Formats: sequence, C-alpha cells, structure tokens
Amino acid sequence: MTDILNILLLLFLIVCAVAVAHIRDLLSAVILFSAFGLIMAIIWQQLGAPDIAMVEAALGTGVAALLLIAAISKTKRAE
Repeated sequence: MTDILNILLLLFLIVCAVAVAHIRDLLSAVILFSAFGLIMAIIWQQLGAPDIAMVEAALGTGVAALLLIAAISKTKRAE
C-alpha cells in the first residue's frame, strides 16, 4: 500500500513541477509551487525524516508562497 502511495506522490510531484514550469499566470504558478512543497514535505515524512519534512512544510509551502504572493502583488497584471 505504501508503494502505491509513494508512486502517486511522485507522479503528482512531477505533474506539479511541469505545470509550474509551463503555466503563464503567476498566481497559479505560486499555488502549484506551494502544492509542490507540501508534497515534498509528505515525501520527506515517508522517507523517515520528520525534521526535514517540517522545515519543508514551513519554508517551502508557507514562507516562500507568502513572499512570492507579496512580490506578485507589487507588479501590474497585463490583461
């Protein structure tokens, strides 16, 4: 059962990475990047590294997303 979960997590991680690279909307890219960080935190937990998982969840999902959203809010959006 855990093998199937690990494969699904890896596939979702790859899909998020490719989508972030190809998406045109910056806010959508930040949301997908945050999902990427959350999946990475789950993968680190599955690998038995809870300390790295907590740091990834806090920094990769939380702080980085907030900083990127703040940077996007300072730019103008072209319609």
